[in-house]
Amino acid sequence: MSFKEIFCQDKAIDILQRAFASSRWAHAYIFAGPEGVGKFKTACEWARLLLCEKPITENDFADSCGSCQSCRLFETGSNPDFNHIYKELREFTENGKGKPPPVDLPIDVIREFLIAKVSRKPTLSQRKVFVVSEAEKLNAASQNCLLKVLEEPPDYCCIVLLCTRLEKLLPTTKSRSQIIRFGPINEDIIIAKLKEMGLADNQAQYFARLAQGGLGTACLWAELELAGANLYEAKKELVSSLAGYELADALNLAQELLDKSKKIAAVWTNLDKTTSGTDINRRASKTLVRIIISALHDAMQLNITHTKEAVNFDQRQQVEKLAARFDAEQAAEKISDCYRMLRWIESSVNERLIFEQLLLSLADSDTMRIWR
Repeated sequence: MSFKEIFCQDKAIDILQRAFASSRWAHAYIFAGPEGVGKFKTACEWARLLLCEKPITENDFADSCGSCQSCRLFETGSNPDFNHIYKELREFTENGKGKPPPVDLPIDVIREFLIAKVSRKPTLSQRKVFVVSEAEKLNAASQNCLLKVLEEPPDYCCIVLLCTRLEKLLPTTKSRSQIIRFGPINEDIIIAKLKEMGLADNQAQYFARLAQGGLGTACLWAELELAGANLYEAKKELVSSLAGYELADALNLAQELLDKSKKIAAVWTNLDKTTSGTDINRRASKTLVRIIISALHDAMQLNITHTKEAVNFDQRQQVEKLAARFDAEQAAEKISDCYRMLRWIESSVNERLIFEQLLLSLADSDTMRIWR
């Protein structure tokens, strides 16, 4: 991997390149942007460059050499000066053994895997780099624990917080870090990548649009599809069901969604051995809710303008039925309910209850508007 292989993040990479060239990089960064746009890959390449013993610069563009001891160890995931911090590490904290996977990024992980290590001098390189995934899940206690390090870090230390929801970070955390924003990836690039992975044209175009510029997210869905999760077929069945279902069908459809979610999660678990089963179940459920949101959004857009390209371009007839059922304002309200359900999923509310409440709210009855 190289900086040159990161797609469509030229502005972010240029900021890092200029910092490296001047030897005046920040001690703490926040890489902010949607899921799957290259934040983690960029953080890894930035860490590899900072730790490299013999960086190569060509045409004012610096990159790691790929051949020194630091780069070789980085490639195998064993560089002692690189630390990836994520919430599942709680299992390996002093008091975390046997506890259920956390929703937030707990303070014990920050204390034991960042605070305790940051004061120790580098083992191999001249620097140490800490990359914190899902920084939006740092609770107030965890962020307050970080403040002293962010304010007065050792000279050799660089901390990168990866964040999809910048508003979740405390003002004190943001003020002590340099924020670098990452934008969505061009749809054509995502489609080309998905086809290269082996998806058919319709599948590649659909997942690219559903991912909303998240190349990593689209590639993950492609991997699930190729591994037998049948995600694309599940979405076609779901959109068709939404177009014609009635209140009496809501509970049965909720059970079908729950079954689909479990099947997707089972395949996902085989592909991802590092993420907890609880988190994978959440992500599978969120994927199905995102499919519902995409169908409602297409219907809303159809009632406003006929020119915007639909996510569900391959099910035009079903989208038209949804558009006839909900006008633009009603569709927007239903989308808002869906986002509320996404927050419920993050809070570990029972999945069956979530799907039942969501589908009841989507039923064609004013009396079922349970949150009004």
